[in-house]
Amino acid sequence: MRTLTLGLIQTRTVWHDAVANRALFDRWIDSLTEPVDLLVLPEMFSTGFTMASRTQAETMAGPTVAWMVAQAERLGCALCGSLVIEADGQYFNRLLLVHNDGRIDAYDKRHRFRMAGEHEHYAAGDARRVFQLAGVRILPQVCYDLRFPVFSRNQEDYDLVLYVANWPAPRALAWRTLLRARAIENLVYAVGVNRLGTDGNGIRYLGDSAVVGPTGEALVDCGARESLTRVTLDLTELDGLRDTFPAWQDRDDFTLGIAP
Repeated sequence: MRTLTLGLIQTRTVWHDAVANRALFDRWIDSLTEPVDLLVLPEMFSTGFTMASRTQAETMAGPTVAWMVAQAERLGCALCGSLVIEADGQYFNRLLLVHNDGRIDAYDKRHRFRMAGEHEHYAAGDARRVFQLAGVRILPQVCYDLRFPVFSRNQEDYDLVLYVANWPAPRALAWRTLLRARAIENLVYAVGVNRLGTDGNGIRYLGDSAVVGPTGEALVDCGARESLTRVTLDLTELDGLRDTFPAWQDRDDFTLGIAP
């Protein structure tokens, strides 16, 4: 049987304080009592969802990336989350998947949340990525990406779509609904890890981190509680579903073009 075990950390974060947030996630990680293959943190886990990119950015050689590498090596699992990264004079909302051998896969958020001005403070990612972990193909996405189904369209190239988010309370119904839609339409597992609490801009978050199966059932629903939730996904079962219900064979034939 082919499986992947995830750990989802849903918690409040500290506004604009990477040192405090690394310490906060240290405590959550230290509470893990059983092994996982991948531990998932929310979007911008070290700062909160900030438009202060110039003052809050780190580099790929900075302390938070080094912390992720050290934790992944110590735990013997992969670690994932997004943070504010400066590279080549630009700022990115960058999702990192750090492997336990120190390798780093990166995806820069493609769809920037213009209602908060994200498009004015961050450069857009220029590519759709698929990561490999323990034989499982993972499509990484960040928050607002969830609203754009063409970008996450399964081309028979991934098994799990993974969203890290700071998704606000007023649009919680959209979060829950679209996670299920992305799982069903793509015949994949959909994982969404959101945060709790109120950020420095007064925006409130309800959590609702979840893992949704390929037929739309909620395998995990974290509700509005702080939690570290562990779940094992059965990829052999997913393969069987795709064989018996091959809706992917009737999809429309087109190619996604991404403008520079």
